[in-house]
Amino acid sequence: MSPRAGPRSKGMTMNYVRTGMLMAGLTALFGAVGYLLGGGGGMLMALGFAAVTNLFSYWNSDRLALAAHNAHEVDATTAPELYGMVRDLAARANMPMPRVYLIDEDQPNAFATGRNPENAAVAATTGILRTLSYEELAGVMAHELAHIKNHDTLTMTITATMAGAISSLVTFGMMFGSRENRPNLIVQILLSILAPMAAMIIQMAISRSREYEADKLGGEICGNPVWLADALAKIAGGVAHTPNETAEAKPATAHMFIINPLTAGGMDSLFSTHPDTGNRIAALMEQARAMGVGRSGGGGFMSQAAQSPWSGGSGRAPGPWG
Repeated sequence: MSPRAGPRSKGMTMNYVRTGMLMAGLTALFGAVGYLLGGGGGMLMALGFAAVTNLFSYWNSDRLALAAHNAHEVDATTAPELYGMVRDLAARANMPMPRVYLIDEDQPNAFATGRNPENAAVAATTGILRTLSYEELAGVMAHELAHIKNHDTLTMTITATMAGAISSLVTFGMMFGSRENRPNLIVQILLSILAPMAAMIIQMAISRSREYEADKLGGEICGNPVWLADALAKIAGGVAHTPNETAEAKPATAHMFIINPLTAGGMDSLFSTHPDTGNRIAALMEQARAMGVGRSGGGGFMSQAAQSPWSGGSGRAPGPWG
């Protein structure tokens, strides 16, 4: 049986309100940076740039995020097991089938993107396919589908675009701003540090709580929160030992991944793009207890996937790309 859909209009409305607040905050930050770099004229130019960026990112932020990580689309012919898994999970979640992408990257990780469930995509690294069992990967894909179903991906992808644009604005202003309006060296240095940090703080004020919400809904979609809990532990370990050079070069996209690709974890602090992995695992295990399922539980999604090439003898074998 698929998870109970129920009325979600209130939650979706709040997500759009939060997205609007985030875009307003980032736009105001654009204006402040423009003013410090070029006075009134600089502020007007920055606000115009922010308006264009907001509009462009609404329609194209998903493509930019996928292109930034060199993701390539796959289908039932090129990646039948992964594609079939996402298709079946989307059916259980009563949502449209998203596009599916692979990223040729050793670090185990995944993210979702898109402005709404009708225009969405999920992306997984080749490293995560080699690292996780079928059940664990199902938990991860269910988490990403939860972000799409909750309309989180619009905020996540717009934030990545806007945060990157703010950093570019600071660099451009310091290099090409007029000499008479350009701030002194100390202000320039502070701007180069504080402006991207401020964008990150605005982003984190919203994005971190959404991980817990996506974990919970993901556990319902796949049918067993333990699978996602085990996956988070393995992904965090993989991130700690396998750097993602593309993510390091584009840190504005770090919050989109299921585990921060720039670090192995960290405390639930203001400067963490994700909640502490241990706290997420604990919440998922509590959810599993409430649902009456455990590590050996088979029903739910696995009843649809009994013949999967991942299953092996014990059902815990790594993926077929290993």
